[in-house]
Amino acid sequence: FFYRDRQRTVIWQVHIFILCIFYKMIYGQIQYSVYEELKPGSIIGNIANDLNLSINELSVRKFHIASHDRKQFISVNLDNGDLFVRERIDRETLCGLEPQCILDLKAMIENPLQIFTIKVEINDINDNEPSFSKKSFEVEVSEFAVPGARFALDYAQDPDLGTNSVQSYGLSANKYFSLDGRKYPELVLEKPLDREKKNSSVLILSAFDGGTPSKTGTSLIRIVVTDVNDNHPLFNKDTYRVTVSENVPIGFLVIDLHATDADEGSNAEITYLFNDIPKKALEIFAINPLNGSVQITGKLDYEAATNYEMTIEAKDGGGLVSYCKLLVQVSDVNDNAPDILITSFSDIIPEDSPVGTVIALVNLDDLDSGENGEVVGQISESLPFHLISSSGNYYKLVTSMALDRETTPEYNITIKAEDKGSPQLTNSKTIRLILTDVNDNAPVFDKMDYVAYIKENNPSGNSFYRVHATDPDINENGKVVYMILTDNIEDIPLSSYISINTVSGVLYAQRSFDYEKLREFNIQVMAKDSGSPSRSANATVKICITDQNDNAPKILYPSQDSEAASVFEFIPHFSTKGYLVTKVVAVDADSGHNAWLSYHLLQVPDPSFLIIGQNTGEIRITRDLQETDALRQRIVVMVKDNGYPMLSSTVTLNLVVAENFQQVLPEITNQHIETDTRSNATFYLVISIAIISILFIFTVLLAVISKCRKQSSPTALHPLSRDLYPQVALRCPSVFSDGTLPFPYTYDVCVTLDSRQNEVAYLKPNKKSAPGAGQEFMEMKNRVPHTQGL
Repeated sequence: FFYRDRQRTVIWQVHIFILCIFYKMIYGQIQYSVYEELKPGSIIGNIANDLNLSINELSVRKFHIASHDRKQFISVNLDNGDLFVRERIDRETLCGLEPQCILDLKAMIENPLQIFTIKVEINDINDNEPSFSKKSFEVEVSEFAVPGARFALDYAQDPDLGTNSVQSYGLSANKYFSLDGRKYPELVLEKPLDREKKNSSVLILSAFDGGTPSKTGTSLIRIVVTDVNDNHPLFNKDTYRVTVSENVPIGFLVIDLHATDADEGSNAEITYLFNDIPKKALEIFAINPLNGSVQITGKLDYEAATNYEMTIEAKDGGGLVSYCKLLVQVSDVNDNAPDILITSFSDIIPEDSPVGTVIALVNLDDLDSGENGEVVGQISESLPFHLISSSGNYYKLVTSMALDRETTPEYNITIKAEDKGSPQLTNSKTIRLILTDVNDNAPVFDKMDYVAYIKENNPSGNSFYRVHATDPDINENGKVVYMILTDNIEDIPLSSYISINTVSGVLYAQRSFDYEKLREFNIQVMAKDSGSPSRSANATVKICITDQNDNAPKILYPSQDSEAASVFEFIPHFSTKGYLVTKVVAVDADSGHNAWLSYHLLQVPDPSFLIIGQNTGEIRITRDLQETDALRQRIVVMVKDNGYPMLSSTVTLNLVVAENFQQVLPEITNQHIETDTRSNATFYLVISIAIISILFIFTVLLAVISKCRKQSSPTALHPLSRDLYPQVALRCPSVFSDGTLPFPYTYDVCVTLDSRQNEVAYLKPNKKSAPGAGQEFMEMKNRVPHTQGL
């Protein structure tokens, strides 16, 4: 058990030793000693060598010195590492009568952050001579004073310390007085005085310090010989000690001094005054010459001086004087708010700085003492920063969490310092921290899926849509360019369909679209920023071609592709009201409203006889057939769509009233023959007129030539033979196909110009007709013998 305890103790000692070494590595301490009053530029030491740092490190790691004093007495040369005196150092001004005067400096170096404590002890030199509070004193001596009588004198002060302060006094040569006392000089009467012979004399009192070389201060002593006054004023104490708070008001009574004198009359009237008092104390304290009360007449400040020492003189009416010391100790009150000093401040950092990045080094100081001078620093908990105690009153301001410039581009960090005094005093300082942008955000589209509409028949090159993406980053990191990722549409390069403006994201149509050929397609658009490395995002754009009314209705039935001039439909005699004569069927290649079709009777001989369904295209009889009704009616049906502008198509129908199809067949055939004959006769008539005109011109030319020659030769022209005019046999086949009849037939019609030949019409079944219809046919023929010409 004892062994284990001892082993544990050794382990703890090792840990403590390691921690001490680590502390010295981070927070080192160096002490120098110099004399006051060195010339600026005087070298104190080499800080680089003493801290084991290279000269290059001093500049790279931003070595600098921070001091609590307003003046920067000590500085460092970063080129060679020398620590030198920057401004004149006066020990007496800096530390007063303190026995030890030390400048406490903090040296800081970054990357990594290290803090070094530098203590510079300021040694005293004999730079001040002794001085008396007055240039001259008056000492009254009774003519009845016996040899050996002593008279206290004013003592000299020297702000230097040790041997450099006052060491001895001297008196000018005379035959009546000698000098005694090393610290407090006294006149000693050596031989009796005779006022009637000499009632006054002047002596020189000298004070000597122990410096090398020695310095001297002098004051004149005027000796006045008076009548007998054999009792000195007496104080209760030789030294009075009083403690006064630094915040006492003007007029505050410090102490009421009182001295007594056994004499009577004017010799017992005592007057009080300061005999020896520092110049600064004379501005703060005042004494009532009649009653000896000491009051405050100026502002006490514990931070300026913690105590005051003064000599009070009590002098009676006979000129006898006594002295006492008054020591005033100033007590501290919490009258100074903490002071905040910012050093090594980085006001701009990147937003991706890691947690723990040092923003600034903060020094929190309070001139008060004790708890009044203990300072606690804090910042708002809502900010992503916190203070870490470093060394002494130094704190590191570091990041406590990840930063995001897009959320908060800059911070106003308020550092609050509070002391522990009562009442508690606070101070605050705000620093501004700016975050620089890094490319940590990809562009974001307004939507992931867009739907764009473009009308067909659009002009090529027109814009029709815009995609938009935003990037919360700034500058190049937030500059977005657009591009299309899709390469082809149906093996055709996309560039022939769509293009995009890389800056604005506007989409342009590169061609005119046709809704009936291409109705929609998808493309992939990428938004890419210009950061390094760049970031991107994709979105899908569905492009829909919207229909326009650019297609007229197409009538499928009755067919308009037939060679016939008209379409025939027959109505049986037995038809009654509502009988379905036929149905017009049409389609429209457009869509939506543009494809909504309606059917109308454009031309009809008897509007009361027929009606057409506007939505169905069915043509029905509106009443029963009457004998007075026309047996043949020609109607025109119009089919129109619902688009804008409206488009339409028409079809012509010939309606024939008959009991059956066979009754109406000869009329149909004859109509075709007549139609073709009229057409052919016109053609042949034009040709005949042209031939006759040519022959007439030719004949006239021959007659003119013949007359001109006046020849009597036989007639050159013989009568034209009938053989010159060949028999013209015109045979014109014509096929009439009626897709509207219930029984499809093919008609062959032949026409001859020879009156000896007859007209023949054949009705043959159509081989391509529907099943059942090809089983029936009719043949009509005049039974007249055929000639060879046919």
